[in-house]
Amino acid sequence: MIKTQKRGSLIIISGTTCAGKGTVIKELLTRDKNLYLSISYTSRPMRGKEQNGKDYYFVTPEEFEAKIKNNEFLEYAQVQYGCYYGTPKKEIETKLNAGLDVILEIDVLGAKQIKEQFPETILIFIMAPSMEIVKERIKARNTEDADQIIKRFRRAYQEINEINKYNYVVINDNLEDAVKKVESILISEKCRVDRIEEIEMENEEEIIHEFLMQKDNNL
Repeated sequence: MIKTQKRGSLIIISGTTCAGKGTVIKELLTRDKNLYLSISYTSRPMRGKEQNGKDYYFVTPEEFEAKIKNNEFLEYAQVQYGCYYGTPKKEIETKLNAGLDVILEIDVLGAKQIKEQFPETILIFIMAPSMEIVKERIKARNTEDADQIIKRFRRAYQEINEINKYNYVVINDNLEDAVKKVESILISEKCRVDRIEEIEMENEEEIIHEFLMQKDNNL
């Protein structure tokens, strides 16, 4: 009876360092085949076992800048060491029009840029239970020195100050619970009234509707 929009939803998932947002997204993708994780472009060199077209689309700085001029990104940024990262516009539009729900794993700055262009975007922020746990997780990696850890903490606090710009916040104190919460958010978003395109009625329903309308008018 109710016809809802076939176009997919654009979903941004951000989070502080070591909040486990990547793990949450990975689990969501295994459970819902209608979800698609957007692949970003980057001008940085490929690392380790990374694969082009799977982890990132790897391009040269010149190629990236040409794409900027051609307005091919929903958002982009130049980060540490001058490397570019950007979210492809055409690919996302294609997936959304095909009815897929597209997840973007980006930071708060990128989320802000996209939200300005697409107000209907669903913004979800993933947080660790406490900064003490974040500290423990960073130390467990044993890959960063004290200065790098301090930088991570500073950025984490800056990002936390931006959560009021998001629609939802999920505390990742238990992976299964966190995934279920995000799933519930996505289900509830599908039920929003503003996703209804029209209300269709069968012949019998139309007859009943007309009959009731006539009765109301005769009162």
